[in-house]
Amino acid sequence: MMQNTITTSLLLAASFLSAGEITTVPISSPAVRDLEADRPDATESPRTVDAGYFQIESSLLGYTRDRSGGESIQSWTWAETNVKYGLNESMDLQLIFAPYVREVMEAGGVRSVAEGFSDITLRLKMNMWGNDEGKTAFAVFPYVKIPSGSEVSNDKWEGGVILPWAMEICEGIGFGMQAEFAYVWDGAEYDVDFLHTAVLGFDVTDRLGLYLEYLGISGDHPYEAYASGGVTWAVGGLFQWDAGMIFGINDAAEDLNTFTGFSVKF
Repeated sequence: MMQNTITTSLLLAASFLSAGEITTVPISSPAVRDLEADRPDATESPRTVDAGYFQIESSLLGYTRDRSGGESIQSWTWAETNVKYGLNESMDLQLIFAPYVREVMEAGGVRSVAEGFSDITLRLKMNMWGNDEGKTAFAVFPYVKIPSGSEVSNDKWEGGVILPWAMEICEGIGFGMQAEFAYVWDGAEYDVDFLHTAVLGFDVTDRLGLYLEYLGISGDHPYEAYASGGVTWAVGGLFQWDAGMIFGINDAAEDLNTFTGFSVKF
């Protein structure tokens, strides 16, 4: 099933690329949309990359910690990157990977370490409305996770669909929500998780932005609840720095996740 999802996504993307020459305009043209990244919050943007352009969204370093029931798990992720390419004015193709992940688990006085290349995620974002005009925007994008076979991989194919929606409340304030249905391996069998988010974003100045977010995950396991917040700093309309933190607000959630990175379109 997962292999068919990959094949379908790739064939769909290829059909748009082969349908004719992609028309692009100079990156400095007003017709090119300002940078709008999926990072740093968990709520993805429903807007796509302009046709014929690339967008790189990369975390310099991410850190996660969880302590529960006498067990401690810490992980470090270097340069987790989302490479995007605009297929047309309402669709982009995305490839997500991390060159190096290190996980350390301690339980009962025993310490184990796993490290290596991350799994690879392939996504196809399709904007339904609001890419260039209107107060709201919505997108649908299916994805599939391809196991890398490294020590940090669960060696299972996984996938799902993400449904982000965004609204401009007023100038400088935006609101977004997202629903995601994920087909995941829980260690014994496949289950479907329902991930949901809500985020408020604020333009403090022309360059500085802030966001506050709620994240929840439900499924065949205790409900996980998180609070998140962070900042963005724009350098022109096509580059921005970011940093943020996610805190677990119930026992089932991971304790802490911190990250910093950047996004650029060219």
